[in-house]
Amino acid sequence: MHKKNGAMTVIFLAVILGFTLSFAQTTGKIAGNIMDKETGEPLIGANVMLLQTSSGTAADADGHFYIINIAPGIYDIQVSMIGYAPIKMENVRVSVNSTTHLIFELDKTVLKGETVVVTASAVSLKKDQTSSVRNVSADQIAKLPVENINQVVNMQAGIVQGHFRGGRSSEVSYLVDGLSVVNSFSEYSRQSVYVEKEVVQDLEVIKGTFDAEYGRAMSGMVNAVTKEGGNEWHGFLSSGYSNYFTTHHPKHKYSISRSNKKVFTGLGTSDYLERNLSQDYKVQLDGPIFKDRLTVFINYRYQNNRGPINGIRRFNPWDYSVYPAIDSTTWHIEHTGDNKYVALQQDYYHNAMGKLTFKITSNFKLNLLYTFNGNKSKRFNNGLGDFQYKYNPDGLPWDFSTIHFGSFDINHMISKSLFYDLKLSYTDRVEQSYLYEDPLDLRYLSPNYRGSLETGFYTGGTVDPGKRKDTFERRDIKFDLYWQASKVHGFKTGFLYTSHVVDRWRVNVRNQFDGLPIEDEMVVDPETGKIDFPFYVPEIVPVTENTINIYKVKPYEMSVYIQDKMEFDDMVIKLGLRYDYFNPDYHYASNWRNPANQQTFYVRDDSGHVVIDENGQEVIDMEMMSVYPKADPQTQLSPRLGVSYKLSDQAVLRLSYGHFFQMPQMFALYENNIFRVPPFNFQTTMGNSQLKAEKTIQYEIGLWQQIMTGMGLEVSLYYKDIYNLLSTKIITTYNQVKYGQFTNKDYGNARGIELTWDYVYLGFSSFVNFTYSFTRGNANNPRDTYDRAGDSMDPITRLIPMEWDQRYTANATVAYTAKSWNAAMTGYINSGTPYTYEPPGYSPLYRINLYENNSPKPTSVSFDLTASYLVSLFGGHSVKFTLNVYNLFDNLNTVWVYGDTGQPYTRIVTESDLSKFRSDYNDYYDQVKNPTMYSYPRSVKLTMGYTF
Repeated sequence: MHKKNGAMTVIFLAVILGFTLSFAQTTGKIAGNIMDKETGEPLIGANVMLLQTSSGTAADADGHFYIINIAPGIYDIQVSMIGYAPIKMENVRVSVNSTTHLIFELDKTVLKGETVVVTASAVSLKKDQTSSVRNVSADQIAKLPVENINQVVNMQAGIVQGHFRGGRSSEVSYLVDGLSVVNSFSEYSRQSVYVEKEVVQDLEVIKGTFDAEYGRAMSGMVNAVTKEGGNEWHGFLSSGYSNYFTTHHPKHKYSISRSNKKVFTGLGTSDYLERNLSQDYKVQLDGPIFKDRLTVFINYRYQNNRGPINGIRRFNPWDYSVYPAIDSTTWHIEHTGDNKYVALQQDYYHNAMGKLTFKITSNFKLNLLYTFNGNKSKRFNNGLGDFQYKYNPDGLPWDFSTIHFGSFDINHMISKSLFYDLKLSYTDRVEQSYLYEDPLDLRYLSPNYRGSLETGFYTGGTVDPGKRKDTFERRDIKFDLYWQASKVHGFKTGFLYTSHVVDRWRVNVRNQFDGLPIEDEMVVDPETGKIDFPFYVPEIVPVTENTINIYKVKPYEMSVYIQDKMEFDDMVIKLGLRYDYFNPDYHYASNWRNPANQQTFYVRDDSGHVVIDENGQEVIDMEMMSVYPKADPQTQLSPRLGVSYKLSDQAVLRLSYGHFFQMPQMFALYENNIFRVPPFNFQTTMGNSQLKAEKTIQYEIGLWQQIMTGMGLEVSLYYKDIYNLLSTKIITTYNQVKYGQFTNKDYGNARGIELTWDYVYLGFSSFVNFTYSFTRGNANNPRDTYDRAGDSMDPITRLIPMEWDQRYTANATVAYTAKSWNAAMTGYINSGTPYTYEPPGYSPLYRINLYENNSPKPTSVSFDLTASYLVSLFGGHSVKFTLNVYNLFDNLNTVWVYGDTGQPYTRIVTESDLSKFRSDYNDYYDQVKNPTMYSYPRSVKLTMGYTF
């Protein structure tokens, strides 16, 4: 109780600090100078109007002006003064969290009524950039051949499959309208809420050092600012259909019998156009309920996606086949399936978003946002376990998730130099997994039906019965206040309080006859020869105090920051400080060698006898027992510094430095929540609520150069050290049982160079991203040390490449937009990420000199294309036809490989391996040819949309 009161005191102080001075993470700023074109003298009192809004201001005594709290977008700005020609600057881009710097030079000699039209210089935005930030606007996203926002993020330099500049994928924070939508529990991806690309007004991707207002992440930030409804009704309806058109299937005339190109079984057959057809439906509507006051924005998307990988229903779950010897007369075979192809990758996806915007006055605005994500997907991953259901596809389970996210935002402009944002949000995420909803469903069958894998695949059976349901709730209160104290100083401060609820529940099921001699007895039908296993009756295992990983915990955390942004004529300096507090609100075992007190130890005298107390009770040795005190809260202080300097009107130099902290994902705090150690070695990994925050120290230097009008080149160099990474250590109990426990001891570092080139001229645009980097560490993931110990391997004592260490990655996009049509193509070339080469297991000595990730996979190349044509109808109505082609040239790119060959679809097979194989329907190499080893083949999508 004392610690909670202390935390609330800190939060109260943070609130007080918050109301003294922060910049909302959903708006930007325009600033500049107005002067006489001939004399250079400042024009005091010149009027500045943001034409698409009611915002405006006047130049001060130095000719300087600023307008803050501007929603991201493209604007026209008009400057006027008596005796001077008005100037209108068109297509001025405002990005979230950025200042657009403008210079207006007014001319006295002008005809009455004439307005001079100019455009903003490229340096106007770049001057404000002190680190690697990429803002992608709605119109830029619309031109790209992408289906979702994550694809846009992964196109940026320095990002490899969700890893930002060499960090783990769990080191990235995701925000919607400045509010965190992070899944703080998951071991892998942290993204919890997804919004469609059509609802995003501005996408901010920060790869390097980030300002003090951002935290709880070590590698990067992604902030999606959503659109608001306008003063006119607009909307669209669209329906899209896609399928795979590839030569890499057995039916194609160019496929050779033993070629690796016979990958995607079932494609090219008479029914695949229907079986593997994906459907995509979208609806969007926005407009005024009360003009200039209350607007609405609604978006909905439904997808029924089918992947290119198919199984064959040769067996039904109730079939049983066994191949005990080489002699086929000993085989028992049942295959009652219809032999039809079945899509193994199925995904049903709903995404809905609604946003109400209420402008009470021109200075006071309310936003109410709701987002729903619903997903049902057939679980078929890259691992061998799912692939073994290839001929028994009905035995695979389903994964389900539902996500509700709601937020309420108050934006109040107190004066022209002061505004605040107050945001409240709630996220509810539920994840479930099962084949049948009822854990006791009679369609769950004995594991004996799966067979003994002599054919390499399951010949019947289902996944084990049971059901899991994990619920994650979070509530956020966020306050930000921004004060433009002077022309130079813009202060930001704010606080964030987050409470979590993690509720993990599962139903474990066992056979009533488990452990009895009759458990595996079979019964043969004398008429049909059908074999059944009648002594399989599932029952629910009762939940007791010894049940592991069923728990409900309520951790909480808070943050407060302050930052000064100093804007000089040729320099911008950002100096900030951030404080983070996290309380796991859980206990820990005081003695990890006996964490659950499964062993009882007594005090003994010098002769070895147990000591008896005055009550006649044996005295317990408490030093060898555990008690359970509350875990300590964790706190961090993070300094941040960023500098940009305008070398000329065509060049900007920037430098940045910062400390970034992040608590490990919560699974590592609470796993095996009752601290129970199984009787054998390496059977559990235990959580640790005393974990400390992971830490990154990052340095960056960058240079932007305008080569010519519309063309720019940016170069960035970065280096970062990553400390206290989540890892595992091995603990031995007093009775010599080894288990794993999460701890902070892993280390990594990353360094690289990034090049970004872009060019825009009229309707033509192009950009190129290139990254050359090195990522080193001593573990790919937190469980590596534990897994190696379980395999009798020594810990890794030197830095090795991480499994996402991609030496170079490059992509280039070329686009052209005309009045009624547009086209764009993006090409990708990526060097192979590492894999672990493992020579055939003739001798374990190779492990001494061969560490993990010692060889690279093949390079991958891919091209995506989008093209659309607009047919105008009447009164602003139109029909749009869109063609998207992914993997245009149908390249077979490697996703993963076998460790003994470094190739997909190829293994070293011995005579001993072949001698164990027995089958009547496939050959040995069938189990080697796993199609998930390759990326998706060419996919073609046709969409027709109606817009009004």
